[in-house]
Amino acid sequence: MGIVGGTIARKRNFDIIGFLFLSLFTALGGGILRDMMIGQGTVAAMANEEYLILAFGGALVAALTDFKGKLWELFKFHADAIVLGFWAVTGCVKALSYNLPVVACVFMGVVTAVGGGMVRDVVIGSVPSIFTSQQLYAVPALVSAVSMVIFDAFGLNLLGMAISPLFAIALAMLSYWRGWYIPARSDFAPVNMTASQVRELMKLAEDRGRRVGRRIEPSRVRSWRHEQMEKDLQRRKRRQGDEETPQSADQAEKTAAEERQEFEDALDVLLDDDARTDSDEQWTLGTKDSNDEDTDATEDSAKHKD
Repeated sequence: MGIVGGTIARKRNFDIIGFLFLSLFTALGGGILRDMMIGQGTVAAMANEEYLILAFGGALVAALTDFKGKLWELFKFHADAIVLGFWAVTGCVKALSYNLPVVACVFMGVVTAVGGGMVRDVVIGSVPSIFTSQQLYAVPALVSAVSMVIFDAFGLNLLGMAISPLFAIALAMLSYWRGWYIPARSDFAPVNMTASQVRELMKLAEDRGRRVGRRIEPSRVRSWRHEQMEKDLQRRKRRQGDEETPQSADQAEKTAAEERQEFEDALDVLLDDDARTDSDEQWTLGTKDSNDEDTDATEDSAKHKD
């Protein structure tokens, strides 16, 4: 991991100090973050000089050797996948030793595995790669940490420390060779999509209801409604003109009274038409009944004559 930090320092044209610090952050940053968040005892990277020696040794190797090419990329990824699994389990086990909650133990495992790369990217002024590359990196660490917590719950700590890293290693390598990525879409918002779909359905239902209402609406009611809409449009235009030329209170009251009277007159006309139609129908029925009675009387008189 220290060598990886050194290769990034070379790409950025850093001096030897940059090599040392980037190698330190890359190799030990995750463990340092973990110990600082747990807050129990001395940071392991500072208490054991072997960690610092290995990190600085990787920086010197990277400073003296220019690692590049496809072979180096393959080696770097597979070595990183192996270290990822063991760091995740190490962080989880340390959190479990302090009796932290299960979620905190899993989080400590993930931080230990990916925290170094995050610190390194922030130091060089970049967005952490685990947020943008969409490559399965934090997910394998999460799987290993969860596996370790499950083994610990059954009292199988040693077996968990041996098997759990394999899950992260296998998942990371499979994702690399099969091209598995975490989907990232800025337009993916199920809540907003659902709300928009509901609005569309409501709009369609409203339009359908209007069409059905127009089909079953009587022609006279439709004509009267259109007349009222036309009058309402004219009143709005008149009001706009009145706003441009302010009216007195008496004129405004007179205009409102005229509008009410127009509405009442139109309603009376509609009701009168309905009443007239009903009377016409009754008169037609009465005339028909009287004609039927006259016809029956004529037939009876004709029978008597016979």
